[in-house]
Amino acid sequence: MRNGGSEHADMLNVVLVEPEIPPNTGNIARLCVAVGARLHLVEPLGFKIDDRALKRAGMDYWNQCDVQLWKSFPALQAANLEGRFFFLTTKSKRIYWSAAYRDEDFLVFGRETRGLPESLLEEHAHSCLTLPMRPEARSLNLATAVGAVLYEAVRQLAACEK
Repeated sequence: MRNGGSEHADMLNVVLVEPEIPPNTGNIARLCVAVGARLHLVEPLGFKIDDRALKRAGMDYWNQCDVQLWKSFPALQAANLEGRFFFLTTKSKRIYWSAAYRDEDFLVFGRETRGLPESLLEEHAHSCLTLPMRPEARSLNLATAVGAVLYEAVRQLAACEK
């Protein structure tokens, strides 16, 4: 683990389903490098993986990030049958810090403009989580949401080691 975090945090997985905005993905890659998490990108992407804006947002961190590209979310799930998946959405009442995170967990986030598909949320309703916010706040920036949830998982894993 880099920068003093939990040595087990490198086992966390951040999943972006059809991300659209290159700077958000770049910033999330930087977060993943900071805690040693894997970044999974599920196609179609709203940008090219070598897009200048993506690299600029991730700066020199992009090449250090463990990035895996998937043709579909079912392909990712099929390759990780033992994985636990948490789906972040504004359509849940279960707050993200109420989950007990473990090594190898997958934190799944949707598109910036539409979130995760309704069918996916319905299929995994028991695993949906949300970030609390006031009603007048429509949503949070994707990188901000990923940072909050990812660092809560890191905090929990570090507490388990004590």
